[in-house]
Amino acid sequence: MPQIIEIITVDFGHNTGQEFAKEFAKNMFSETIPGIEKKLEAFDNAKIKRRNFCVPVEFFARDYSFEEKNRLFQEISLEHSVNAIEDCLTNAGFTKEELTDIIYVNTTGLATPSMDAMIINKMRLNKNINRLPIWGLGCAGGVSGIGKAMMIAKANPGAVIMLICVELCTLTFRRNDLSKSNFIATSLFSDGICACLIAGDEVIKRIPRQIKKNEIISSRSRLYYDSHDVMGWDFLNEGFKVVFSRDIPNIIHENVKQDIEDYLKLEGLGINDITNFIAHPGGAKVIQAYIDALALNPAMMTNTQEVLSSYGNMSSVSVLYVLNEFFRNGFKDGYGLMISLGPGFSSEMALLKISNF
Repeated sequence: MPQIIEIITVDFGHNTGQEFAKEFAKNMFSETIPGIEKKLEAFDNAKIKRRNFCVPVEFFARDYSFEEKNRLFQEISLEHSVNAIEDCLTNAGFTKEELTDIIYVNTTGLATPSMDAMIINKMRLNKNINRLPIWGLGCAGGVSGIGKAMMIAKANPGAVIMLICVELCTLTFRRNDLSKSNFIATSLFSDGICACLIAGDEVIKRIPRQIKKNEIISSRSRLYYDSHDVMGWDFLNEGFKVVFSRDIPNIIHENVKQDIEDYLKLEGLGINDITNFIAHPGGAKVIQAYIDALALNPAMMTNTQEVLSSYGNMSSVSVLYVLNEFFRNGFKDGYGLMISLGPGFSSEMALLKISNF
């Protein structure tokens, strides 16, 4: 089975405390949003201590055109993606010449040629490397990327795949958008970049025996009909306007347990067989909805809660930061379930089998 070999996450140099972000928002919106003090409770309810920002918080004090913000997205994405990929390869003991595939996931900026082409050019990767840019899956994109890497590695056991996931959510911020969705996004979203190396069976046999085995067994996608207004973007002249429904925790309560049970049943498993729950930290209410709907021991969500608290919601990248917490803190032998929810409305799941030896 394909395995996850290495993972690298990016901490930007502009991490900002939630209290500071709250005070900044208060000063910025106090003259335009009635009852600002009550609305600022969203910053406290988010259960976030620090946010991972790719620019200083003072950046948001003035307006920028969509062109300016998108150009900055491309510049920051390219620089930090290259650094993360290089670190990932070095830590894993691979060279860039060994890469056979690159998967690039994002939903917070635009580029054509896509950013993977820019990365290939900057790093002088193999001109014939297989490319798979994925755009628009939002928070579900990270797990989808893992699933796509698995399919590539199963089709080609000699594959060495670099999954690079980039979300610079703060650069979509629209200062003059006074909607509730934008205000909630202001209290919750942040930025992240992650590089993840996945290899096929033939490659695994050639490398020294690993301490951990992180096999990707399978993946599954689910789209909920007639729910496209739950989450996503409206595209306006000023840029991306966030669409963010308060119904997301209810959707988890009503649907996710059955979806997970149906998926695991196909693998001959049940929820109780999952020893590592690797969930996207969409927010405090979303985390609690998982705990309640699946009757989980809250301790199983410790890594998810830690990522939310220390980084904020980084869209598709967040679940890979959670996966990195498991890499750092240790997995329990058994099965791991990765899950994220995103626009569509949709869910992405991937089943891992973990053994420590």
